[in-house]
Amino acid sequence: MTATVLLRLDGSYVAPAHPIPEAGPRRFSWLDAVWLLILVGLALLPPRWEWHKQVILVAIGIVQLLEGRLIGRLPKRGPFYVVVLKILLATVLIDHTGEVGINSSYYPIYYLPVVTAALYFGPWMTLLWTAVASAAYCSYLYPALQEYGLDLGEFLTSPGISALALRIMFFFLAAMLVNRFAQESRRQTRLYQELAEQLAETNRQLKQAQAEARRSERLAALGQLSAGLAHEIRNPLGVIKGSAEMLTQKLQGSDELASELAGYISTEVNRLSALVTQFLNFARPLHADLHLADLTVLLDRVLQNVSEHWKGKPVQIERTYASSLPQVPLDQSLCEQAFINLVQNAHEAMEEHGGKLRVHVAPTVQNNRNGVAVRLTDNGPGIPEALREEIFNPFVTTKKTGVGLGLSIVSQIIDGHHGSIRVEKGPQGGASFVIFFPLEDSSEPQPMTAITAR
Repeated sequence: MTATVLLRLDGSYVAPAHPIPEAGPRRFSWLDAVWLLILVGLALLPPRWEWHKQVILVAIGIVQLLEGRLIGRLPKRGPFYVVVLKILLATVLIDHTGEVGINSSYYPIYYLPVVTAALYFGPWMTLLWTAVASAAYCSYLYPALQEYGLDLGEFLTSPGISALALRIMFFFLAAMLVNRFAQESRRQTRLYQELAEQLAETNRQLKQAQAEARRSERLAALGQLSAGLAHEIRNPLGVIKGSAEMLTQKLQGSDELASELAGYISTEVNRLSALVTQFLNFARPLHADLHLADLTVLLDRVLQNVSEHWKGKPVQIERTYASSLPQVPLDQSLCEQAFINLVQNAHEAMEEHGGKLRVHVAPTVQNNRNGVAVRLTDNGPGIPEALREEIFNPFVTTKKTGVGLGLSIVSQIIDGHHGSIRVEKGPQGGASFVIFFPLEDSSEPQPMTAITAR
């Protein structure tokens, strides 16, 4: 069996994860046919013309065929109902086999409820159900003693008590043997389920790591391209700006229209120059200088700073900080820049109608790493689902203005702290950014890029 492998555009190979099939409705199988053949064989054995016996065998067959569906619909009470029905049918059956019930050769029918209980219940409940089945079988002891004219004391000293005890002991032996195999089967099933969950989680983490690696590669390539283009564009811009300034000085109000046009040229050149500077900053690698710091103090400073300069509709801040938060290795300057970007974006998302920004900080564990998670949730329009995977890529933005580099830089800053950032849909709409900072510091500084544009 050969595995199908997919080749991605970035050159990586990924084997597709096949979903674990779920158990569907139980269908008629060859084992059910074997059950029916066995019941047909019992029906052909004496007493052949006892119609009560034939009806009971049909009822046992129906219960056996519908057992899976009943337990599927009633997983808690279903096994109880099935075992009770089988004990009742077995007890009624041996009373219609042409013999005294306690001496009926059909007594092995009690193995049916005993084995069923062993399959669906634990050891103690299996013992209890086996005792109930044995008591139901022994209920025919008193009518047998009356028919043979014996009292209980005489029966206890006769060879019959040994035969009865032997049959009951075999009930318990079969029950515990089957229950042992059932318990082992359930244990193996739990192990397989845990392994499947671990594999699914590993696969999810692998996909996330691949996505982050591809994003880092794109950012690195874009940074190199931006640096080259910025240098090539800056020189002509300098010439244009200098020429516009010389033209303005030359005219000195003699031609108002020409002076106005020269002013437009100078203004637009300044705007393009600022944009080129942003690209150069984007391409310039920096290093995070990590020191232990209180993350909540940094967040409070950012929230206060953005709120003081906010001119739109009122935005209410709701803080939820866990107690006894550990200090986190941070580059406070870069993290402040990242949080200002995120908080400013949240305010702008609620600019028209105002709203509430929820800030939640709590310790967490991610990918077997202890850390602190920061969740910033607004109730603005949110980010379309189609853009959530691409929102951290350069030039991807939901704003009418801006170049779409802000969240890309935020992602690089968080990567430089060996953390992660993702965006989710808020519980009441809006966007929810989740930032994870690990508690472990790294000895090697991580290159990244800084930018002031949002």
